[in-house]
Amino acid sequence: MNPYDQITLTGLRASAFHGVFEHERRDGQEFIIDVTVHLDLSPAAEGDELARTVHYGVLAEEVVSAVERDPVDLIETVAERVAQVALSHEAVQIAVVTIHKPGAPITVPFADVSVTITRGRA
Repeated sequence: MNPYDQITLTGLRASAFHGVFEHERRDGQEFIIDVTVHLDLSPAAEGDELARTVHYGVLAEEVVSAVERDPVDLIETVAERVAQVALSHEAVQIAVVTIHKPGAPITVPFADVSVTITRGRA
């Protein structure tokens, strides 16, 4: 059982140029990001102190910025980048990141393509 509380950001949107195909790098596309951070929220709640939790507005901005910078081939790489951003917050013990690529170059009808990773402190 996971002993931590959670803060979840769902459906963050970023425009970026990730992908292995030239048209993806040239034209870009939308990526949708879900992030759940696992942490102990009791210190923040006890003292009603923002400094003892994760400011989800700041985290959202950091996540979108991380996705929009430095194009890479794989959304797996983007997910790792986002997990590291989340884990850079001292209170975060585990980060679960899903990167959705709704415009993925797939030749059959589909609703979504995504990768999900879970990373924790070493």
